[in-house]
Amino acid sequence: MIINRQGYIETIRDRLQDNPVVALSGPRQAGKTTLARLLAQSVTDETIHHFDLESQVDLTRLTHPELGLSPLRGLIILDEIQRMPELFPTLRVLSDRRDLPARFLILGSASPDLIAGASETLAGRISFVDISGFSLTELGSENLASHWWRGGFPRAYLARSDKVARQWHEDFFRTFLERDIPQLGINIPSSTLRRFWTMIAHYHGQILKVSELARSLGSSEPTARRYIDILSGTYVVRQLPPWFENLKKRQVKSPKIYIRDSGILHALLDIQSNTALESHSKLGASWEGFSMEQIPSITGDRKAYFWATHSGAELDLLVFHQGRRFGFEFKYSERPRVTKSMGVALADLRLDHLYVVHPGKHTFPMTDQITATSLPALLEIL
Repeated sequence: MIINRQGYIETIRDRLQDNPVVALSGPRQAGKTTLARLLAQSVTDETIHHFDLESQVDLTRLTHPELGLSPLRGLIILDEIQRMPELFPTLRVLSDRRDLPARFLILGSASPDLIAGASETLAGRISFVDISGFSLTELGSENLASHWWRGGFPRAYLARSDKVARQWHEDFFRTFLERDIPQLGINIPSSTLRRFWTMIAHYHGQILKVSELARSLGSSEPTARRYIDILSGTYVVRQLPPWFENLKKRQVKSPKIYIRDSGILHALLDIQSNTALESHSKLGASWEGFSMEQIPSITGDRKAYFWATHSGAELDLLVFHQGRRFGFEFKYSERPRVTKSMGVALADLRLDHLYVVHPGKHTFPMTDQITATSLPALLEIL
């Protein structure tokens, strides 16, 4: 099966024209290296230099980073940049050269805030492109069910069977916890972090209550918060921030927490089959998280929030897109109904429109400002 990721490649190419450094950020095994190679194949007018920082040979080539990189011209690709944080000061110096003979594409599986020693800023010099696994837009609506069940990691989604996909998830857990996390200079027993990750899966789609997670883990709140930051910083957990308006109502100020990939969620919850998912208590939350992750693939996730008040009004997702405010509710029902909470959200947040995303195939108006829509139809609207 050939997946067309041309949209990412065009975005990266455009950003490289205007910025000396472009960062592809996303979880391990999401396809960043493949995208970089496809981009390199499409570039015919300049030299490509590729450094894999998991390769001992390439690490040796960069023993003295400024000496190794300064003479190079064209496009320089640095894969798994978090393995060598001492490169950041060098990139700052090289990106400020007046003639700018080279541009840099850096690939990272951890946010800069999580990389030890990466304190040198590239502000004003760098543009970020967030990479996730396959999106429904890339796969097509006919593959919605398998995408939801297996998730978007390429090797899991393209596995020859559900059994093989699940084994990939289990291998990913082990590699991520036993190798990738320690390489960031983080020393936490893999069994402890796996248990904590599983606990978050049971809180998927809920308001984050660090004190509850800490008690369940038998740790302090600062320790639990650190674990959350690690999993968020490596792009496997999403903390969806709350939106605040200048309202008289008391609003929820804690984020909501999600496992970003639906296949990972199902593996952590030990849901054995698609049939078992249909009767699982986390069915609705799984649909919410899966659907929600598709929207930032179009709108971008830096202006995505949820909203809730202590009086009970709430909105699953608020997105600012092309100068407009859109609200989203995710309901695992083919016959969703208008609720009082929806009306409150429309009025208080001054939404341009509210969409109720359901698993059915039909799109229909519920009011003049509320539309019930299937997920594929919604992605075409946006």
